[in-house]
Amino acid sequence: MTSLDPATTDDDALKDYVADELERVRQRSLGLTTAILDDDELTRQHSVLMSPLVWDLAHVGNYEELWLLRETLGAESIRPEIDPLYDAFEHPRAERPSLPLLSPRESVAYVDTVRQKVLDSLETVRLERSKPLLESGFVYGMVLQHEHQHDETMLATHQLRRGRVVLPVGDGEPAPRAIHPPDEVLVPTGEFTMGTSTDPWAYDNERPAHRVSLPAFWIDTTPVSVGAYRAFVEAGGYDRSQWWSERGWTWRCESGRRAPAFWVRDEQSWLRRRFGRVEPLPDEEPVQHVCWFEADAYARWAGRRLPSEAEWEKAASWDPDTGRSRRFPWGEDPQTAQRANLGQRRYGPTPVGSFPGGASAVGALQLLGDVWEWTSTTFAGHPGFCTFPYAEYSEVFFGSDHKVLRGGSWATDPLAARNTFRNWDHPIRRQIFVGFRTARDA
Repeated sequence: MTSLDPATTDDDALKDYVADELERVRQRSLGLTTAILDDDELTRQHSVLMSPLVWDLAHVGNYEELWLLRETLGAESIRPEIDPLYDAFEHPRAERPSLPLLSPRESVAYVDTVRQKVLDSLETVRLERSKPLLESGFVYGMVLQHEHQHDETMLATHQLRRGRVVLPVGDGEPAPRAIHPPDEVLVPTGEFTMGTSTDPWAYDNERPAHRVSLPAFWIDTTPVSVGAYRAFVEAGGYDRSQWWSERGWTWRCESGRRAPAFWVRDEQSWLRRRFGRVEPLPDEEPVQHVCWFEADAYARWAGRRLPSEAEWEKAASWDPDTGRSRRFPWGEDPQTAQRANLGQRRYGPTPVGSFPGGASAVGALQLLGDVWEWTSTTFAGHPGFCTFPYAEYSEVFFGSDHKVLRGGSWATDPLAARNTFRNWDHPIRRQIFVGFRTARDA
């Protein structure tokens, strides 16, 4: 994947970039659906937590049609009768299998029709500043990131499905070089700039940039490892209420959980299930598939706490030497295979201590990629938040029901991975590729 700055790129180069990225993301979407699964697997609901894969596929096309063709370019609707079927707020996931969804063949035909119209529109559209959706190609970036986010959702569905094995275990490349860094790094006291007002493809919840002052704190150099979390499990961490918040202990008792999702115990050891394969538990990897309550309980057991969202972003972005915030932990240059585990290349996390070339200015590693990281923060808008272009992307999720996640996972595309990117979910969610790191006051 090449990279450019949409804010400083001329129209023709930006259009070429958008066209290439539209092709790349569509190949990814088809590679997770019709290229590897039959109609039964595509239309079946593999978990009540997830949509049928065929719903996700047609939904990304419907979203693209709505925002690019209709809202931005004023085109007529291609299939207006399907709009309610693919409105994520119209029907919860548990209802979607009962809807008259497009078949896999119809879904592919529909998304192909939409995409061809979008590509045709690139020939004549002007990415002008007088139209906010078109400025610096924002709406194209929004559509691209949306489809990549659904591709990550599809991968979570694959993790939950019980059919034949269809995904590889990795890319066949040797493991990246890992180091043994200090357990934690110090982030000094002071102000930093949080969020962005200049990234042309950033979402509304990342805006505006604002100054935040934090006291000094320590944060884990790497995400918490499987081995470290296994010690918590084997020390009876799931059986002692003292480590859990009141809501967390209620969840633990009602759910009956005693370990992260997809862990299984045989007579001698712990194993995990990954995309249909059962394999030994890799102690050196970041733990994943833990909910917020589990992460919070581990942190209490370890005598620490989860970092706030602001602490996480300062550790990722703030450069003490320049006093400025970086777009990525390592600087302004785009992601490479030597800096982070992103983009579905390895189909799982890499060992803690990997990618020293992707370290932040304060020395923290793996802040982008490998696993999403829970923070202690409830999802809300930054000071001065303005909804754009629609409330259902961010604003309707503000409130105590959702906790903020940061950093992206191995399944997150680099196009949607930056220091300011914000994700969120219910604190009980475990099917996503999420882990955490801990912090403490200095």
